[in-house]
Amino acid sequence: MANASKNLDVVALTQALISRPSVTPADAGAMETVQRTLEDLGFTCHRLKFGDIENLYARRGTASPNLCFAGHTDVVPVGTRNLWRYDPFGAEIHDGAVIGRGAVDMKGGIAAWIAAVSRYADQAGSLSFLITGDEEGMATDGTVRVVQWLKDRGEVIDHCIVGEPSSSAQLGDMIKVGRRGSVNATFTVSGKQGHVAYPQRALNPLPVLVDLLATLKGRVLDDGYADFQPSNLEITTIDTGNATSNIIPQDARARINIRFNPAHTGAELKTWFETLAGGFAARTGAEIRVETSISGEAFLTEAGPFVDLIADVIKDTLGIETDRSTTGGTSDARFIRDLCPVVEFGLVGQTMHQINECASVADLEALTDAYSALIEAYFSKFGSGS
Repeated sequence: MANASKNLDVVALTQALISRPSVTPADAGAMETVQRTLEDLGFTCHRLKFGDIENLYARRGTASPNLCFAGHTDVVPVGTRNLWRYDPFGAEIHDGAVIGRGAVDMKGGIAAWIAAVSRYADQAGSLSFLITGDEEGMATDGTVRVVQWLKDRGEVIDHCIVGEPSSSAQLGDMIKVGRRGSVNATFTVSGKQGHVAYPQRALNPLPVLVDLLATLKGRVLDDGYADFQPSNLEITTIDTGNATSNIIPQDARARINIRFNPAHTGAELKTWFETLAGGFAARTGAEIRVETSISGEAFLTEAGPFVDLIADVIKDTLGIETDRSTTGGTSDARFIRDLCPVVEFGLVGQTMHQINECASVADLEALTDAYSALIEAYFSKFGSGS
C-alpha cells in the first residue's frame, strides 16, 4: 500500500498524552501534543476553538476516500486521588500496563491510531483525525461544532472509526455499530405550601409528582428493536429541598433519563412528557413544568462492506469473532453519523472512569497492529482504482 514511515512507539505516545492532565474542559497541552505529532507525519492541522474547548481536524491527502479517526483528549476527574496506587498523570508502567487517567478512555486509542498511521508515508486516498476536548463534558463545543464546520466547508468524510474503548473483556471482542439515544427531562411540580396538619389549606406537589413518575415508569416503551435492546427509563433524582417535617413543600422536582432505541425519537418522547404533564396539571390543579434535553438520537450503521471489513480485520489480526453491538451509553459517534458511516473499535473498557485506570502494553501494541491492518485493508477495498 505504501512505504513504511516512522513507526512511532504507541506506549511512549500514550504516556505523553496521559501526562497532560486534561480533565474536561481543560486541555493542559494534550491537543498540542497530538498536533505536533500529526504535523510531523505530514498532516495539515486545523485547530478549532469553540468557547473554551480545543478541537482539532487534521488531514493528510486530498483524494477520496477519506478515512477519519475520531477521539477525545479530555478525561474525567481522577476521583479520590489517594486511592490511586500511582500518580494518575504519571503514566507509569507497572505489571505490564500503563497506569493513568485516560489510558483506555481514550488516549491509548488515539496513540494506537497515530502509531498505525505512522507506518505509512502515503495512502490511496486521505486519512484524517477529528479530535475533541469536549466528549466527557457537556459535548456542546466539541465534535458537534467540528461536524458543522466540516459541513460548512464541504469537507467529505467517507467512513469513520471512533477509538472509544468498545472491547468488553478481550481486545476486539466487541465493536459498536450503533448507540441508543438519550433524553433527560426535569419535572417540576408547584403546589401550595402549608402546614402538614391542615392539608386542606395546601396543595402538596409530592403525591402529584409520585403519581406522574409512576405513570412514566409504568409505560413499556418497547420490547426491543432490531439489533437493539429495549428502551429503558430511569428516575435519577427526586428533590423538594424541604428541611422540616411539618411543612408541605411548595415545589417538588424529579429528573429522569431514557435510553431509547430507533423505535423512538427524542422529539416524540419530549411530546409525551409534555402531554402527560399537561394532563396531570389539569386534573390536580398543580403547575407542572417540563425541561427536556435530547443528548442524541439512536442510530445504527447498517451491515455492509465497511462493518464487514472491520470484523474481518479483527478476526485476522486478533483471532476473535467480534460482537456487533449497540449497547452502552452515548458517544460522539452520534454526531459523526450525520457525515458518514461510523463504527467504534478500541481498547478494553473495564477500567474506564475507574480508580487506577490502565491499558496493558500488549493491548496497545495489538490494537496498533489491528489499526494498521485496518488502514491497509480499507484503502485496498475502497481506495482509488480498487
